[in-house]
Amino acid sequence: MSTLSIRTLGPDDAPALAPLIADYAQALKRGAPRRPDQYYAERILGDRTAEVIGAERDGALVGFAIFFDLPEIITGLRAGQLDEIYVHPSARNQGIARRMIEALVGEGQSRGWSQLRWIVPSRNAPAMALYDRIAEPADWKGYTLAIDRVMAE
Repeated sequence: MSTLSIRTLGPDDAPALAPLIADYAQALKRGAPRRPDQYYAERILGDRTAEVIGAERDGALVGFAIFFDLPEIITGLRAGQLDEIYVHPSARNQGIARRMIEALVGEGQSRGWSQLRWIVPSRNAPAMALYDRIAEPADWKGYTLAIDRVMAE
């Protein structure tokens, strides 16, 4: 029987995280696979604002989630902002994304968060099916503005 654990990742986890980041980028961009970049993984794990949890199955890293602890201006409390969540295709449909979200809910309870929120690409139907089962749709619409485009105008 396999074992699954969710834990905070640290700098020593960069070699295991780098290939997952490359897989995630390739899945989103649908281009040529990126080469795992350990330096970038080290930067994410050392970022002063982002926090990373990982899902390990039988000692191998199979998923990660990047989140932030932010002020929530309406309530005066704090909120968790889940920014990225990824599970390797070989480990999908096993409840791993759900377990990472549950771990973040537990983290939020200990930190006094008012909510855990996240924005997801609308084309990710399997992920959205999970989110629709465990969370409420938000009242806002997301936008992105490419900074390099603004600077060029």
